[in-house]
Amino acid sequence: MTLIVKEKQNLNKILDYLNNLSIPYKVNSTKELYLLDIEDTKNLLDEKILLSFEGVIYMTPLLDKPFLWSRKTKNEDTIIPLNHYTIDSKHITIIAGPCSIENKEQLNTIAVQVKNIGAHILRAGAFKPRTSPYDFQGLGKEGLTLLEQCKKEYKLPIISEITDLSQLDLFVDHVDIIQVGARNMQNYELLKALSKINTPILLKRGMGCTIEELLFSAEYLLKGGNNNVILCERGIKTFENSTRYTLDLSAIPVLKKLTHLPIFVDPSHAVGDWQYVESMSLAAIAAGADGLMIEVHHTPLCAKSDGLQSLNIQHFHQLMQKCKKIAQAVGKEIL
Repeated sequence: MTLIVKEKQNLNKILDYLNNLSIPYKVNSTKELYLLDIEDTKNLLDEKILLSFEGVIYMTPLLDKPFLWSRKTKNEDTIIPLNHYTIDSKHITIIAGPCSIENKEQLNTIAVQVKNIGAHILRAGAFKPRTSPYDFQGLGKEGLTLLEQCKKEYKLPIISEITDLSQLDLFVDHVDIIQVGARNMQNYELLKALSKINTPILLKRGMGCTIEELLFSAEYLLKGGNNNVILCERGIKTFENSTRYTLDLSAIPVLKKLTHLPIFVDPSHAVGDWQYVESMSLAAIAAGADGLMIEVHHTPLCAKSDGLQSLNIQHFHQLMQKCKKIAQAVGKEIL
């Protein structure tokens, strides 16, 4: 990190503090200010203490440190291997499927069609965290069993959302990617447990959370040893109410600069209306996203959850054709 300090006596007090902790530093001076570059490789410093010193007028953000998610630690983009597919920064990965698993016929109908259109990974919720306790909560374990059957029949990797720590063994046994939803982004005990497994984790940004908070949640996963982490922007709460949330497209280039982890976007949950999903999907690819997570249902108006934000099969097919053109324009590819 870097501090800008005014006056020599103020600088000397900070240097005494750093020397007591045996923390390396380098001082560059101008006519009136001192630039202090600190190499806190062991994370010994408390930023609040540094800011409390008299004369400190600027300090680089906390994100400047070499955390495990940082490009200062690992500059090359993370590659996540699945059984028959690889998530990387050279290709656009498409995750598609219904919000929730309703029955075997529904899931199979959607699975075969999204695969034929070009989806790489099948998504569907078995456990559904819903705002109202009276809404459909998912099929639970039965739903995961149906999802795994689809995986075997259609040769599609599968992703589903874990909602509680007690489900961990069940998810490790059944799914290829475990989704941590926005409501659980800061469930640190869950993150610690997920850090001990090798199953890839798709971590969604909380609707009221900053980019910094998202990255620190990812740090929990990486620190425990799980290097297969995907970050997902899914919209944040703002004063605007014309869409369900505000899709923070600016988060994509910011995250691409800061971290080596893959960046996905879920436009379906962000906008809450299928009519806007296509434009936000194309914009996300243009902004540098590595993948999309799209809700698709063969009869959206009959869906038990989130039907209004789900594309039908025809609209998903149209979206895929346009995505391929935008991907090509930005130097990527959709296989």
